[in-house]
Amino acid sequence: MKTVKRGASHLSLFTALFFVSLTSTPVWSVESAKSPPCAAPEYRQFDFWIGDWDVFDVDNPAKQVARVHVDLILDGCVLREDYQDTEGHKGQSFSIYDASRRSWHQSWVTNRGQVLQLNGGLESGDVALSASELTAEGKEKQIRGVWKPVAEGVRETAVTSIDGGKNWEPWFDLMFRPHSAAKESVSDDQKTVAGLDTEYQAAVKRNDVMTMDRILSDDFILVTGRGKIYSKADLLRDARNGLDQYEHQEDTEQTVQIWGDTAVVTAKLWEKGIENGETFNYTVWFSDTYVRTPAGWRYVFGQSSLPLPKSAQ
Repeated sequence: MKTVKRGASHLSLFTALFFVSLTSTPVWSVESAKSPPCAAPEYRQFDFWIGDWDVFDVDNPAKQVARVHVDLILDGCVLREDYQDTEGHKGQSFSIYDASRRSWHQSWVTNRGQVLQLNGGLESGDVALSASELTAEGKEKQIRGVWKPVAEGVRETAVTSIDGGKNWEPWFDLMFRPHSAAKESVSDDQKTVAGLDTEYQAAVKRNDVMTMDRILSDDFILVTGRGKIYSKADLLRDARNGLDQYEHQEDTEQTVQIWGDTAVVTAKLWEKGIENGETFNYTVWFSDTYVRTPAGWRYVFGQSSLPLPKSAQ
């Protein structure tokens, strides 16, 4: 049996690796010389859909039915769609060009447990994707959607068939128009935000969890005059438990200032009721910050404090 000297073996290996490191091109330089991912023209075929959109039914062009934001993620390889309609239906889709199959693939999911896998590609400048799903009666339903760039924005149409494609029925016909905050007057925004804040205070008084949940942003923060911090989860939990019972929860001297997509509400709030079995009755000044989102204005930050004594004002 051949004997191997360990010391010599390690020295030879180290020498070889050192030589290679001097004579070879570093891995990072080889990687940096490669083309960036998803740089081929095929990956840009669906870019006409990127944007911040107000969505309208073509049959009723004056009524907005949804707000949609489409952007590029993952180093420009994936189009992400964030869809929120006016009736609480939310969904997201992720679209990518599959170079191995030379086709587009889209995965669509919603807050109602829906999922749809679509495949297709470019057809005369439009993107056409198809899928199939089972109906409640167990029949196979075929779905075909087409995204078409038009002068007004993007038009998305969809049709369905339950007889193997022999006959097709219209499903929806939507027009995506570019959203512009400049089209909305400040006075309209002020009225909207003022109404939301009044609605929120009324919901707190009733311990109305659903309304509070709708108005509060998921990352909401409230800071009191004592420096205590409450999250959205804290407020919703207290409302569910009904620990606070309100006789009064009304504000006065309300003002609303708008800066683009940000609004600040300032008002004096009178709160009277029972908290954990003890009565309370006090007035606070508060400032509430709202931010415009694809789903509308959301309450993101609140701060409250007791009024100063008149001698200190």
